[in-house]
Amino acid sequence: MPNWITPALTTLAFCWRLARRDGIVLGFTSHDCDLIIDDLLYRATPGMVPSAIERSVSLEPDSVDLSGVLTSDAVSARDLIAGRWDGAALRLFAVDWTNPGAEPLHLVRGTLGAVSIKGDAFEVELNGPTALFDAPVVEETSPECRASLGDKRCGVDLAGRVLTTTLTAINDILLSVAAVLGPGDYAQGRLRWLDGANAGLEGLILANDAGTITLADPPPLLPMLGDRVEIRQGCDRRFSTCVSRFSNALNFRGEPHLPGNDLLTRYAS
Repeated sequence: MPNWITPALTTLAFCWRLARRDGIVLGFTSHDCDLIIDDLLYRATPGMVPSAIERSVSLEPDSVDLSGVLTSDAVSARDLIAGRWDGAALRLFAVDWTNPGAEPLHLVRGTLGAVSIKGDAFEVELNGPTALFDAPVVEETSPECRASLGDKRCGVDLAGRVLTTTLTAINDILLSVAAVLGPGDYAQGRLRWLDGANAGLEGLILANDAGTITLADPPPLLPMLGDRVEIRQGCDRRFSTCVSRFSNALNFRGEPHLPGNDLLTRYAS
């Protein structure tokens, strides 16, 4: 326990360090003046407050809700809706605002979970490290491959399978692009926005033909003609596709020949 928290009158300020998945790191404090801690500026955000913090010595997940008013350009409703804050790493601690370089009181850390917006305010849940114990210990068997195309387990070289192009027409989830695509090559792949309102965000590609891409969901924010996108080829995770299209049967991460539950209902032919 830091020494500065023991007196009857303390000069305590909460601090939040947020590291988004796109590499942006931001700091906020409940104090009414900005603080600099470990060379990071913590902006004064008095409207941002944590709920009661629950911690335990058991394996139950620590929990805390964070709420605040959307008054800072750094945390905007636009970015929250677009999902830029989803999965961001958060560390909540308290400091002595008269001596911010002193030993902090660490409270909780984890990643941001569900985000909700209510009027001009927002609320977000924090998933602590012990929440990882709720995850499966081993993978479940499946006829489909459990690897992602191009990752370490798959091993397929994505060189020549990633393309940068621009939008020429937009119709909700249907995007027309300037490049000429191989029909079906980018189905189940990923589209990443390189500029425009959605820059840095990604989406799933359901299907494509020679000049259009169909997304699984509409873009979070309104795109514009001429926006650049990066599209990566996908895979339907079937063994036949792995063999015929990628010649990668050795790295297939599924059990295509394992009998399923339908074995119990089959009749002899």
